[in-house]
Amino acid sequence: MRIIPVLDLKGGQVVRAEQGRRDRYRPIVTPLSGSADIVAVAEGLRSVHPFSTFYIADLDAIEGGIPNGEALARLTAATPGAPELWVDAGLADMAGFAAALATPSLCPVLGSESQKDAGALRRFRDRHDLILSLDFFAEGFRGPAELLDNAELWPNRVIVMTLAKVGSAAGPDFARLREIKARAGEREVIAAGGVRHETDLRELAGLGISAALVATSLHDGTLTGAQIAKLAMA
Repeated sequence: MRIIPVLDLKGGQVVRAEQGRRDRYRPIVTPLSGSADIVAVAEGLRSVHPFSTFYIADLDAIEGGIPNGEALARLTAATPGAPELWVDAGLADMAGFAAALATPSLCPVLGSESQKDAGALRRFRDRHDLILSLDFFAEGFRGPAELLDNAELWPNRVIVMTLAKVGSAAGPDFARLREIKARAGEREVIAAGGVRHETDLRELAGLGISAALVATSLHDGTLTGAQIAKLAMA
């Protein structure tokens, strides 16, 4: 079970997500960092465990605003070991994905909520560094129905993003993850939303989930470095 910490960016700062209600997101307050600066928070997270990958949601870009490119550049320059960055920046056009795919150490995330059709996924699905995020809000799936219904379009890595669970400490959406995994075949399925502790992660591993995106439990200390190390060795 691979643990991937999440950095939600808004206005140049890391914010604490709250069930997909982005108007409520505020700069994060965490014992792992003295500020909400992206480099400081990332360093704090790596004090828990030497994470090699970060997932970044550029919320300004996703909502059609100015991307947080400067913050991402600082993170890339400041983090030892050149971590792999999985970045959802609201990309929806061919040119944007092509440019992102050409950027070293960056894996672009094709978020279903940002897509108008399946064109970009059809063109780039065979790229090993492309990641699909199936985005579920409180009202259900958000994005073109074809992205959810046609599993043949899915790339090798698929995130099941249950935003209503994010920051809720309510546990992952096990039923949805089980259903998506059954359709995904040999593809990697990544859980996102609601992970509370080691027990949740072990249950996800039992379902064949290969990784989990985690934030709140790392900052709150309910998931520790020792537990992560043990899970990585299991």
